[in-house]
Amino acid sequence: MIQIPDSDLKIIDQAIFLPMLLTVLKRDLAAVDNIPFKLKQPYHHVIENTIQEVQKDLSEANRYLYKNNIKIVRGKSKNNFTDYTVIYKGGKDQRHYFNAKIRNTVEELLDYYLVEHKAKE
Repeated sequence: MIQIPDSDLKIIDQAIFLPMLLTVLKRDLAAVDNIPFKLKQPYHHVIENTIQEVQKDLSEANRYLYKNNIKIVRGKSKNNFTDYTVIYKGGKDQRHYFNAKIRNTVEELLDYYLVEHKAKE
């Protein structure tokens, strides 16, 4: 097992979790379009803007991974865990994520992008 600095682990986690967040946001956007709100546009606008912010952050994370020759390969999901292999500077690190933790992390990211990230603007 190789030692990966915390700063790189943070970016690796972004590259793993942000695509999942995008999936959730896109499903929510489709749901908003199908729900009979009187005023859909504000909800639609908030979700679309959030998608753009997440895509921007994911793009930055992917650029960093590419420049630093870091690769992430999703493995199998078995029982309650999902495996990822991180190829980091010639070494391999096996990472096991508890599926409930993945869900909670994506929910925390959703809260961050919808509430805290907006407050910073």
